[in-house]
Amino acid sequence: MSAVEKALGEGNTVAERQLEAALSRVTVWKGNAIRYRPVFGGFSNSNWRVNVAGEQCSFFVKLPGHGTERFIDRGASVEAGQRAFLLGIGPRCFDYLKDDGIEIYDFVENCRTCVTSDFHRAGIRDRTIALYRTFNDSPRLGLTKTVFDMIEEHLEQLAELGGELPPNFSSMHREYRAARAAIEASGLDLVPCYNDPAPANFLSTRDGRIIIVDFEYASNNDRCYDLATWCAEMFFDEAMQNQAIEAYFGRVTADIQARMFAYRMLGDFKWSLWTMIQMVVSDIDFDFYKFGAWKRMRLLSTLNDERWGRSLASL
Repeated sequence: MSAVEKALGEGNTVAERQLEAALSRVTVWKGNAIRYRPVFGGFSNSNWRVNVAGEQCSFFVKLPGHGTERFIDRGASVEAGQRAFLLGIGPRCFDYLKDDGIEIYDFVENCRTCVTSDFHRAGIRDRTIALYRTFNDSPRLGLTKTVFDMIEEHLEQLAELGGELPPNFSSMHREYRAARAAIEASGLDLVPCYNDPAPANFLSTRDGRIIIVDFEYASNNDRCYDLATWCAEMFFDEAMQNQAIEAYFGRVTADIQARMFAYRMLGDFKWSLWTMIQMVVSDIDFDFYKFGAWKRMRLLSTLNDERWGRSLASL
């Protein structure tokens, strides 16, 4: 979909006027000619490509979507994004308008967004796992939020908003409690985690590099959760997941496989609850119900798998 580029002052929609107001507050750009156009595809925020006279690159400007403050700590997002840049795995954070929660990054040129099938190729898969490992092995972030914290937060938010609970909630919640008890009894390996493995958050450059963008859900979480949800989001079969485990940990063991299996379910439960919140608060044109429905379908297939009970028992 093509988008019309506009100059500062030409905005006539609410989103364009919000963007122009934000751009006028970037001190180093005052007096410079600025042009912008929307970047389509996100389902949390309003995203824009901005060109500024005198600057050597374009910029990616992210306006927080309505209601996203309920589950995104923008300060933590910037910290994680800056960390990723210093580690060589993400773009530079150019500016952060703290009062408005607006993040501005260098626009990544000459690349395309990845799709799930990209990661079914060993080369791209292994390069991405190396980036995950680099981020996971860095010093802890300021924000600790495990998947259990996320789920409990979402449940409180749904109650507060009067949102609809997903079908089969009672049985899913019962298995969530069982999985949480088993994992917490075994201990969590808390490290910086990305926590948001949508394929479009991974960019493939023309020279073969992978760049990770959009660290707004990053926090200290269990290392295995990060890898497990990425494998699930890329629809890895058991053989591919074992290859990912070996690439990350250097070995494949029954306890890692069990932990991965449990976390795949927990990730789907977390994101299914997130979609129910978005159905209430978001003004983004996206079918959150459908997205949540297939998360729940996959979740239920995990619970109906004979490995589910065995995995929890072995943790």
